[in-house]
Amino acid sequence: METAVSSTQMLIGLAVGIVLLLILAMKTRIHVFVALILSALVTGLIGGLPFSEVIGSVTKGFGSTLGSTGIIIGLGVMMGAVLEKSGAAEQMAFSIIKWIGKAKEEWALAITGWVVAIPVFADSGLVILTPLARSLSRMTGKSVVGLGLAMATGLQLSHTFIPPTPGPLAVAGILEVDMGMMILWGMLMTIPTLILATLYAKWLGTKIYQVPSADGNGFDRKEFKAEYIKSIESLENMYKEKNLPSAWLSFAPILVPLALILGNTVVSFLKYENEFANFLKMVGHPIIALIIGLLIAIYTLGRRFSKKELSRSIEEGVQSTGMILFITGAGGALGYVVRDAGIGNALGETVLNLGIPGILIPFVIAALMRISLGSATVALITAATLTAPLVPQLGLDPTLVAMSTCAGAVSFSYFNDSGFWVFNGLYGLTEVKDQFMAKTTVSFIGAFSALSMVLIFNAFM
Repeated sequence: METAVSSTQMLIGLAVGIVLLLILAMKTRIHVFVALILSALVTGLIGGLPFSEVIGSVTKGFGSTLGSTGIIIGLGVMMGAVLEKSGAAEQMAFSIIKWIGKAKEEWALAITGWVVAIPVFADSGLVILTPLARSLSRMTGKSVVGLGLAMATGLQLSHTFIPPTPGPLAVAGILEVDMGMMILWGMLMTIPTLILATLYAKWLGTKIYQVPSADGNGFDRKEFKAEYIKSIESLENMYKEKNLPSAWLSFAPILVPLALILGNTVVSFLKYENEFANFLKMVGHPIIALIIGLLIAIYTLGRRFSKKELSRSIEEGVQSTGMILFITGAGGALGYVVRDAGIGNALGETVLNLGIPGILIPFVIAALMRISLGSATVALITAATLTAPLVPQLGLDPTLVAMSTCAGAVSFSYFNDSGFWVFNGLYGLTEVKDQFMAKTTVSFIGAFSALSMVLIFNAFM
């Protein structure tokens, strides 16, 4: 009876902590970082930990989490800043459009967003690439809404599923998933999801038909007709207007680190032991691989600028991620409190008794956090933190738990999501109905198609 009461007290502590987090973040002026720390303190105290142990768990969890992810986040952001400054992100977009072919602009932009968001933040990538979507709309007669939504979906999926963006990077660290496996599974999960979302974006482009106005200051909206669509004869004129780096140099800072990390994963999985394998394990470590990618970016793409200009761009990029680092650390603090208080075990026993499929838990938590707070990164960190203690107890595969977490964080982009408003503003959507048909609906498509894949793989694994 004493154990049952203790477990109940632990779960009450967790419930109070989560409710407090939501109230502080949504209804007060307190920042999410402070709300997470306060939530961790309250959860631990009600859950039965002495104050000194709660403080110890908070500080240890904060430091440990940042120790494993902070360097990688910083390096990824620095590389993204160089890609933005040099025009490499735009060059990747132009190259993908040429490779995909004419009359497939939505697919080209979707793939562009998917690639660009691996090193560049989704909202930043949307701002950078929107002029390209507008130009394509003007040239082809296709709706800028359909083109932009396809691109925005690609950006959001990579931002939520594929390291080294902070959210999935933190999830991999919290759930102890190998970085290469996280990248591979993230790519695997997002490809079919991206296909479904792009098909929806193409359809929506015929229902919300808007093209940039002639003066460039707004959009003209009318009923869609097939004869409006015309083919692009050449992209050469668009190239001539911009002095962009070559395609090889633009892609290299992304592809080289990814190849090294995946190489490390392969030799580790196959348990090769020789000099080449050891070398690949060294250069394929995420920190070393990203340093190599950053050096490639600086000494190829960065040569177009002075050291002062390049340093300023990198510093501005790093400044924008400071709060993300704090939130990541605070999420780790909450995780350590949940673990040290024994709340994870109590939650696991409850789940077993209720019969809820364990693989759905991270999805539900992440979705609820995304709906409540609007931030995919906070949703990812919170869901992974609360689910991590359940992984060994429920016999779950950590990688699939990570994918379920990411799927939940994609869902329900609406009024409290900054990306929702960035997209609506850039693409001229002012009616609530149109806004929901665009970003909100496509986020549901992304979340539940990815979850379907998780459930299929979980049934066999």
